[in-house]
Amino acid sequence: MTILVAPLNWGLGHASRCVPLVRQLVDEGNEVILGGDGESLTLLRKHFPTLRYVYLAPLHLTYSRGKSQVWAMCKALPQLIAWSIKDHAILQSVLQEEPIDRVISDNRFGLYHSQTECIYMTHQLHILLPKGWRWLEPIAERLHARIYKRFKEVWVPDYEDPSHSLAGELSHIKVQRDNGQCTKGQCTMYNGQRTMDNVQRDIRYIGPQSRFTSYKDVCKANEMQTVVAVLSGLEPQRTMLEREIVRRYTGSEEQVMIVQGLMNRPNTRIKRGNITLVPYMTDRELATALLHAKHIIARSGYSTIMDLEALGVMNKSELIPTPGQPEQEYLAFLHCKK
Repeated sequence: MTILVAPLNWGLGHASRCVPLVRQLVDEGNEVILGGDGESLTLLRKHFPTLRYVYLAPLHLTYSRGKSQVWAMCKALPQLIAWSIKDHAILQSVLQEEPIDRVISDNRFGLYHSQTECIYMTHQLHILLPKGWRWLEPIAERLHARIYKRFKEVWVPDYEDPSHSLAGELSHIKVQRDNGQCTKGQCTMYNGQRTMDNVQRDIRYIGPQSRFTSYKDVCKANEMQTVVAVLSGLEPQRTMLEREIVRRYTGSEEQVMIVQGLMNRPNTRIKRGNITLVPYMTDRELATALLHAKHIIARSGYSTIMDLEALGVMNKSELIPTPGQPEQEYLAFLHCKK
């Protein structure tokens, strides 16, 4: 089977959680083609240098420097629509050149086509919006559903049982009862099949996907770091967090390593006193650093949480949500309680 795997280029999380999926598909004897753009595609190509790849529509989004991302995302809507249309057109061109049996799209809205089996992967079936805008959440969920109902299946990288879920309510849809009412704590969670807008959809929970699953017992590192910070996400918030960590630890007795998450930079380490800056690390190197760090700092993105959980290091992790991103704020609070 020929399979195109294409993650969204929004930080590195969407690409990193596709790594174990690609490994499994290759091990099963499939021909996998990588698709994407920017640093997301770079990450996949570094993991799988022998696989073919195709460039898809580029997406260049930025966050606001402030604590709200509402207007930044509103301004980005025309760009997101144009990007999705272009992605769809590129997929049509690719399918004209060669047959592809399956497309696995991690949040790339435009990668659907009637000529092939198209899978949509997401952990966010329930959409969270900032305070003051939550009355729009049902509309946002319906808009999202209109996107993924074009795909044959929806794959959710989480456990189906809500009591074991890493994404909490994000990965489970609230289904309206017969009276049309649905309130928190009273909604029927998806179990097998669910109905939305009278359209029967197929949702499959595939379990958490982490590139670190096989690295939990790696050898101990020769050089120990007391603090390891792992950065990702859109600018300028990624750089702002990096500068904040540098300010926090400059001149301290802690040995600090900051993994910048910059896949397109030369992988040259820069040491400034007690702080070492590393553009990126291999999976084994990063897993080793995280396992033997005394303290971990990271954004509370879902892919990061899956990685920390896979290594069993959540208990020593400081999760810092991107300001104005309700999903990360919710996940940070959820795992802080745990």
